[in-house]
Amino acid sequence: MKRSSTILLIAILSSCSAAKDDSLKEEQAKKVMDAYQAEKFSQVIELTEGIEKGSPWERVRAASLQQRGIKRFFVADIEGSIADFDGFLSIFPQEDPHHWQRGLAYYYAEEYEKGKAQFERHQTVNTQDVENAVWHFLCAVRAPGGDVKAAQKNLIPIEGDSRVPMAEVHDLFAGRGTVEDVMEAAKPNNDNTLSEQEKNHLCYAHLYLALYFEAMGDDEKMKEHIRKAAVDYKMNHYMGKCAQVHAKLRGVE
Repeated sequence: MKRSSTILLIAILSSCSAAKDDSLKEEQAKKVMDAYQAEKFSQVIELTEGIEKGSPWERVRAASLQQRGIKRFFVADIEGSIADFDGFLSIFPQEDPHHWQRGLAYYYAEEYEKGKAQFERHQTVNTQDVENAVWHFLCAVRAPGGDVKAAQKNLIPIEGDSRVPMAEVHDLFAGRGTVEDVMEAAKPNNDNTLSEQEKNHLCYAHLYLALYFEAMGDDEKMKEHIRKAAVDYKMNHYMGKCAQVHAKLRGVE
């Protein structure tokens, strides 16, 4: 998934560091920035409670809500994560279509209709991302009245995602590809050394195979693949951590 919100957060902090604003006294403002730089996001949120709407410091509050929401998601505090993402979007509602992170959290909160709608809005700003199509599929399967055949029929078409093994993952969820195709695409070179790139390919392959088997109702195969994504080929980027969250929530050691 693409991290479009990162650019926004950089802009927020740049504008706040240069801003002259009377909504916070100088001492309070310093505490806010020191807390943000120390990643004490809860402290920033507390210090900016009730901040005047339109103040540059409201932007720092928004950034802190977003970052705390991410941190909460990574420790599987799903409800807390959604609450923080909602807080961020209450300040920057125009960012809603970009907010795929909340879509992931909706899936784990079993808010499948909300997740499906979130990924549909994300599709309008990120048109060639297999992951968005897959998460939309996952929510569609579990939403009231949903099933695999209907979700396959309505799978968002993607043609321009060249990442390994995303084309094969899309074919698998569409019902025209196989698990073997995904694994073959992610297969490392035979040089007895697993590079970070190859490890990343395997992490993604096993994460999406785990999600596929979850959608198909095969709990044992889901656990087999999520263990590989979260442990054997553990990565520290957002989706790598998502694999770890999935493992934790599904009780996979």
